[in-house]
Amino acid sequence: MKTDTLELKEYLRNHYIKPSTIRIKILKYLMENKTHPTVDEIYEALTDDIPTLSKTSVYNTLDIFLKKGVVSIVTIDEKESRYDIDTSIHGHFKCENCGNIYDFKVFVTNFEEEGIEDFEINKKSIYYSGICNKCKTQGRGL
Repeated sequence: MKTDTLELKEYLRNHYIKPSTIRIKILKYLMENKTHPTVDEIYEALTDDIPTLSKTSVYNTLDIFLKKGVVSIVTIDEKESRYDIDTSIHGHFKCENCGNIYDFKVFVTNFEEEGIEDFEINKKSIYYSGICNKCKTQGRGL
């Protein structure tokens, strides 16, 4: 998706979210930085552009985005929550050395559950951790 203001406004409206400057800027940041950022990273990236921005505004915006299905939350460890603009079914790999999170495809047709047939499943998450290829080839984290 392109990230010009008119398209971002339309995207928000299509998700029943009233466009505001902060919401548009956060959405644009998420679409242009698919790094699974934290609230702090989003806040730091946008404070120069929006001097009146508060972390509360970032939290509130992300909460609206979560409720409307615009983002999903990625919680690999209990210390931090990250936000993912890609809401399709996919897995996440977190490098134990550099801390980067990578997306990978998951083929749900091969994924079987046993013992929870009568449960109501609201979310499926697949997380791997280890050393990413970049760190491995640079000899870090071994």
